Amino acid sequence: MPVLLIMNQKNKEYLLQLSRRTLEKYFQNKEILMIEEDELENSLKERKGVFVTLWKNQSLRGCIGSLEETKPIFEGVVENTLASALYDPRFPPLSKEELKDVKIEISIIEPLKKLPDFKKEEDLLNYLEKNKPGLLIKKGAFQATFLPQVWEELKDPELFLSRLCQKAGLAPDEWKNKDLKMYEYEADVFKE
Repeated sequence: MPVLLIMNQKNKEYLLQLSRRTLEKYFQNKEILMIEEDELENSLKERKGVFVTLWKNQSLRGCIGSLEETKPIFEGVVENTLASALYDPRFPPLSKEELKDVKIEISIIEPLKKLPDFKKEEDLLNYLEKNKPGLLIKKGAFQATFLPQVWEELKDPELFLSRLCQKAGLAPDEWKNKDLKMYEYEADVFKE
């Protein structure tokens, strides 16, 4: 899959610093960092999905975001930085002492596209192995997503789909059912 370049290098660095400053301000005095929107470049005010992932000693420490394009990028970074640090249900809230060991990764999400209908499971698996997109699955009230970078650890498409189904609270082989909706997306991913 081609590397997306939604953000130029200057804006990537700004967003990573914004995320870091958000955490520092919160742990300093429990306040949310406020940004003067007028001073920002237009590309930072575009409405895009944004995920913020926190890593501690190369292990996941929090990841929260939105696939929907409801907020400007800079706002999504601030909100999802705090949500990843404090509200990811898989982890206890981040402590001030951990902050020095945390590395930040930001994913700017491109619009979702419905995955093509495949006649055979093998065609779906081949497509995913070749393209390695971010993937959103939905079935009724159940849904889950894996960002494109999850392919780095779950290289096998069948395992990728099974784990994604489990994350959604579904059976591991639910991806084989035709009533499961699948959407793919690309992301511009950058980190400290």
